[in-house]
Amino acid sequence: MQNKALTAFVTEKIADMKGRDITTLDIADKSDFADYMIVASGNSSRHVKSIAQSLVTDCRAEGVEPLGIEGNDVGEWALVDLGDIVIHIMTDESRDKYQLEQLWE
Repeated sequence: MQNKALTAFVTEKIADMKGRDITTLDIADKSDFADYMIVASGNSSRHVKSIAQSLVTDCRAEGVEPLGIEGNDVGEWALVDLGDIVIHIMTDESRDKYQLEQLWE
């Protein structure tokens, strides 16, 4: 799957799981580890974990194997690494604290 198609797929899957405030950042010119970063919010730590787990399952079903999954044990912030696309799913408190969108804009 190409990066743009995979980004659209991931965004759709997060929305299907009721993820909120989904933002896609093109970081290709600012980073050598990824081309896109997707940031989304979940309602609670359980919701964050559920979105991340569902996203990993859906990606594997499409033949895309995540390179890494971090933070899913606690649930305040989950990271799913798909290589050229990195997904951050956070509670509102974590998102307000780290402000990734401002950091990468």
